[in-house]
Amino acid sequence: MARPQELLVVDGYNVIHKSPRYMALVDEVSGRLGDTDPFDRARKLLVADVAAYAQGRYEAVVVFDGAGNVSPDRPNLTIAGVRTVFSATGEEADSVIERIVTEARHDVRAVTVITSDNTIRATVGGIPVTRLSSDVLIHDVDAIVEDVRAANDERNHQRLTLEDRLDPKTRQKLDRLLGRI
Repeated sequence: MARPQELLVVDGYNVIHKSPRYMALVDEVSGRLGDTDPFDRARKLLVADVAAYAQGRYEAVVVFDGAGNVSPDRPNLTIAGVRTVFSATGEEADSVIERIVTEARHDVRAVTVITSDNTIRATVGGIPVTRLSSDVLIHDVDAIVEDVRAANDERNHQRLTLEDRLDPKTRQKLDRLLGRI
């Protein structure tokens, strides 16, 4: 029987509040008329980033605190392979994270928890749980974003003529036929 993938549990709002990248979306949205949820775009970006970070290595879960959200309707969905979980009204996200980690431990499953909340870090520690600060995820996601940006820039600056796409041997033959050599 194959072992399940390592579980990655992310304390969603903890990461959002620690990153200027996500908070910029919160600030940007909260200034617009008609917007009812200032965290919506930040949550979506975080889930997309976690999907890229977890790809092939983790089964990812991002937990958000459902209490105090503008909209009480917070469905728990899987988006881009990342399960999103909102705590129930009256329940803190910390409790949900602890419950998910405890269930994984009972299944003897490796877990990585990403949070900078010292209370959560203290209560979920121990084998087989790895604890990483939110800053680690933010740094790694920033590196992924920069790598993608650099690859796109490189692709956009390449010349796309037929001559540029020929292998060197074929190009040399073409140059001879055209009298360039």
